[in-house]
Amino acid sequence: MNIVSARENSIVADMALAPEGHLKIDWASAHMPVLNRIRAQFEQEQPFKGLKVSICLHLEAKTAYLAKVVQAGGAEVTITGSNPLSTQDDVCAALVEDGITVFAKYNPDPEEFKSLIVRALESKPDLIIDDGGDFATILHGERPDLLPQIRGGAEETTTGITRLKALEKEGTLKLPMVAVNDAYCKYLFDNRYGTGQSAFDGIMRTTNLIISGKNVVVVGYGWCGKGVAMRARGLGANVIVTEVDAIKAVEAHMDGFTVLPMLEAAKVGELFITVTGVKDVIRGEHYDVMRSGAILCNAGHFDVECNKPELAARAVEKRTVRKNIEEYRLEDGRSIYLLAEGRLVNLAAGDGHPAEIMDTTFALQALSLKYVNDNYQSIGAKVINVPYELDDQVARYKLESLGISIDSLTDEQKKYQESWT
Repeated sequence: MNIVSARENSIVADMALAPEGHLKIDWASAHMPVLNRIRAQFEQEQPFKGLKVSICLHLEAKTAYLAKVVQAGGAEVTITGSNPLSTQDDVCAALVEDGITVFAKYNPDPEEFKSLIVRALESKPDLIIDDGGDFATILHGERPDLLPQIRGGAEETTTGITRLKALEKEGTLKLPMVAVNDAYCKYLFDNRYGTGQSAFDGIMRTTNLIISGKNVVVVGYGWCGKGVAMRARGLGANVIVTEVDAIKAVEAHMDGFTVLPMLEAAKVGELFITVTGVKDVIRGEHYDVMRSGAILCNAGHFDVECNKPELAARAVEKRTVRKNIEEYRLEDGRSIYLLAEGRLVNLAAGDGHPAEIMDTTFALQALSLKYVNDNYQSIGAKVINVPYELDDQVARYKLESLGISIDSLTDEQKKYQESWT
């Protein structure tokens, strides 16, 4: 789609913001060498020539550059945001100037937010990139009429993969989807190092408070939780982990963290960070025993991990004390603070993962999208893992960009590995 068409069809807040958005995208792309290498390949090979691609992701500079890489591969790209508070209006405007159709703006009301996602699907894409299963849920629930043209897509998050696998288990999944989140280069690095750093970027930027010495409760010890706990300890916090998985709880203990049930952790915690993908992990009975001044935030996909209605029901007053900080004053005089409305604190109150981290993640997205386009007929309607060779390719590109070399097995070693004698 040309620039004129993108301008005519897009819904963004303010096109005058485009110059600042271009600067942000340029900064991100300068720190994404793996994606730059894939862009060069796409420009030459044109794997998406003549195809339409719709993307639903947190719409900030790094995502914008992924959209430009897909566009460089010949696609007509439409993009929307997967979170109302993470969309950056200047980045949206810049993408429109680059000929990408955008349906997104910062902090729309829930009805408009959903309508923008639907608009991106109504462009009738051949391929999709999804985040949290927003596209997939609408396609399979409300707009099945848009499914037949879609060859397949790639999913970014644990939450989205959970939803896709539920559809697959029911036998109602209608298209092949690549579980990008489950690639080694995604969960080992993005989920751990990306979430670990970006969550605290958002927390510290928003609160202007120290982490050192505080009791930090990390709710969930998956790969994201591991990263958050590791960074909290590095910042000098006393780290408490809550879990429902016995194996992960043992792992957290062995890693040197205190493991408590949430009801006990709630009594001593000062900063709570949820990273579970499950609803109501902090709820009424926990609010009842929290100390005054407790700060709650979420680094999981949806704003349901801290039960907001139960917190609001206990409050006699609610006010915004700083941008992205809501104070809930309870009847007994205690105050509990919620960051970024319980949405992703690293994106709603920050800039998300570092560019170098999203470099590898979005490289996986780009290559997975090409893979599903090349193989959608043989894959069928199911959720598949990222092929190991793509994961390995991204890791090798990353090592090369860092100037790091590694060894290779000799033929004799390979033979030894493959033999039973």
